[in-house]
Amino acid sequence: MPQPTSRDRFLELVHAALSDGSLVKLTLGRYRGSDATVRNVFIRPVALKAGPHFAFVWRHATRDITRNFTPNDALREIAALLGTQFLDAHLFRTSQSAQLETQPDGSARLRIKAVTTAADPDFAPTLPAAGHDRTKTHLIPAHAPWLRALGVTNERGQPREGMADKFRQIQKFAELLSHLLAEAQLPHDRPLTIVDMGSGKGYLTFTVAALLGERAQIRGIEARPELVDLCNRIARENNLAPRLSFAAGHIADTTLEKCDVLIALHACDTATDDALAHGIRAGAQLLVVSPCCQKELRRQLTAPPILADALRHGIFQERQAEFVTDALRAQLLEWAGFQTKVFEFISTEHTAKNIMIAAIRRPSPEPEREAKAQRTRDFAQFYGIRSQRLATALEFAL
Repeated sequence: MPQPTSRDRFLELVHAALSDGSLVKLTLGRYRGSDATVRNVFIRPVALKAGPHFAFVWRHATRDITRNFTPNDALREIAALLGTQFLDAHLFRTSQSAQLETQPDGSARLRIKAVTTAADPDFAPTLPAAGHDRTKTHLIPAHAPWLRALGVTNERGQPREGMADKFRQIQKFAELLSHLLAEAQLPHDRPLTIVDMGSGKGYLTFTVAALLGERAQIRGIEARPELVDLCNRIARENNLAPRLSFAAGHIADTTLEKCDVLIALHACDTATDDALAHGIRAGAQLLVVSPCCQKELRRQLTAPPILADALRHGIFQERQAEFVTDALRAQLLEWAGFQTKVFEFISTEHTAKNIMIAAIRRPSPEPEREAKAQRTRDFAQFYGIRSQRLATALEFAL
């Protein structure tokens, strides 16, 4: 009797996860189908009025498409996709994780690991699966000791007074980053190097460490020494050091030799540009920034005649400066060899600083790059922009 293949064994684990309710998330990656816009598929359990289903979220370059399947149909769909359209799969259950890596010749390797703590490299949450009609499952457990140490939650795992928005931000960032890391197709054969510039009190830096465990070496850069000391102490006390560490320094003065992922959330004004430039030079495959205080271009903005009357008002000038700054950043990143996405980080009811720019390194052919350069210059000239910090760092003449 032939021995089951790695693919067969992986599908058995998927069948068990779908059947016993232990599925947290399943990711299908390394797409090899005919639609060039498809990036990956994320599968999770949902509770609908019609009964338990599984949501398949097809992530495309510019949109997401969701379809819900019954358990039997979900298993058939996964079996049809795995090894044909998608070569890699990562299964998260409440008790274990499993990763299947398929080669173009059909050979495959299966790795299975038990989940024990949040420090596990393939950590998955141990709460019951959530659905549309139930309380949401959190990727970062509310009882994580470092959340208490940072003052986000209390001993019962509940957000402290005034910290509910921060708790939601942490969970949203963990969800977004897990999708972006899968889409970026980063190396699996070594720990990732991740740098968080302007890490502040470290809420989201600790989130990355909890999400990735031993799969990453994470460094936070922060200008305020007292916050660096606090974060290093909490990292040590929660057994996250030395893979998580913090250093004092200013973004503009920091030197990066090499990194896989660069994060800069709420770096003020041109500090976002400095962080992006550092990440590009260091060879980062993924850049994640949430800009704020976009002041640099406001003095340069020359209103096109049709907009002059509207832009007499200061509030419109401010919002226009924010739009032009971040749109120009996205265009420069496209020219520099990245695929960019700009989206709302969390709802504006929680914070006004809610725009996130994510960029995944995917170089373009030279003719396409030249066309992007011309579109970027046309955009800058339309608004009268003569210089901009990221453009200068990239030696891009506007």
